[in-house]
Amino acid sequence: MKLSNELAWRGFAYQTTLSDTAALDREKYIFYWGVDPSADSLTIGNLAIAMMVRHFIEAGHKAVILIGGATGLIGDPDGKTSERDLQSAEEVEANKQTIASQCKQLFIDLEFEIVDNIDWFKEIKYIDFLRDFGKHVAMRQMLSREFVQNRLGENAAGISYAEFSYSLIQGYDFLHLNQTKGVNLQICGADQWGNSIAGVELIRRVAKKEAHVWSAPLVVNKATGEKFGKTEAGAIWLNPEKTSVYQFYQFWLNVDDESVEDYLKIYTILNQQQIHALMVKFNHDRGGRLAQKTLADQVTGIVHGLNKAAAVKRASEVLFGEINFKQLVQEEVEILKAELPTVKVKDDLAAVIVEAGLAGSKTEARNFINSGAISVNGQKAGPKTQDLFNSGPNLLKRGKNSFAIIEK
Repeated sequence: MKLSNELAWRGFAYQTTLSDTAALDREKYIFYWGVDPSADSLTIGNLAIAMMVRHFIEAGHKAVILIGGATGLIGDPDGKTSERDLQSAEEVEANKQTIASQCKQLFIDLEFEIVDNIDWFKEIKYIDFLRDFGKHVAMRQMLSREFVQNRLGENAAGISYAEFSYSLIQGYDFLHLNQTKGVNLQICGADQWGNSIAGVELIRRVAKKEAHVWSAPLVVNKATGEKFGKTEAGAIWLNPEKTSVYQFYQFWLNVDDESVEDYLKIYTILNQQQIHALMVKFNHDRGGRLAQKTLADQVTGIVHGLNKAAAVKRASEVLFGEINFKQLVQEEVEILKAELPTVKVKDDLAAVIVEAGLAGSKTEARNFINSGAISVNGQKAGPKTQDLFNSGPNLLKRGKNSFAIIEK
């Protein structure tokens, strides 16, 4: 499939300055994607654009990934209702290192270059920047930006000169990369359209050249209307210290039926024929959740590696009763121990259940035991089944969805 058609089919086509999208099929662009290291991890919102980057690279376009050490010191104000808390240079540097590692994992089998805009901004003198580049940016253009209007409206929080200037700084990134690396296309999410256009205009006025932007729509949860990846607990991160591999896997496993095909197109590299065949099987038996399971396997493999994806898949299968807990290897057990309550075995099974948080009292625990609601390693527990606990870790289960690890 041609790239222009691939992007449209997968849901990666929104606004573009290209008059003919088929230009992506005829010409080879040098493009860049910019990431603001204001956090120590990418989110699955960033991941959507990263997957689009993969398709550009695989179609033969050359990729430059900009991790903005300079812009990260300010933070993108777009979409923010108040000033960001500034991070120290040391924090931004640590964030850059983590995000660079994540990009290397996401594009592990592809060619790309990572650059950092602090490398050129640290050499620029303020007066020279205003004279040589600020002169070419109209205040009307900057004031018309939606985030500026929102921040300057009645009862709004206002905006600092630093955040107001963010789009000029990002625009200069595009110009610099155009002049030094021949970059002539920026790809981004829909929320970065205005900042990207600032670069196109700066290139046109300063370098007298043509450059373009390709943007993808933000991924939205159809069920809630909210930006995809936001949960009650916060964003879904690629950093396993912020969102564990297990939690990451479970997030994809639990997406709704109506949206799962869209997410397969955006977040996996399965082709059109593979996704069509998968959805036929899924729609024949939605209860089996084949589409969600495939999505979870694929995305976790891309982000955390195939070995981690396989381990967390087996750990999840234990909780759904598809394999026995005692079949897990140590790495898979450790995944569950990080997510579930872990307690030491006691002579009184009811006391174990209470300490594990699966009952509020021994009386309630005994009622659960007597009603057959308690199992140990897949076997139903009774009042005198203490010997069900094997040496080492054991899986205690109450009902369908309550678990704990019991150490003996």
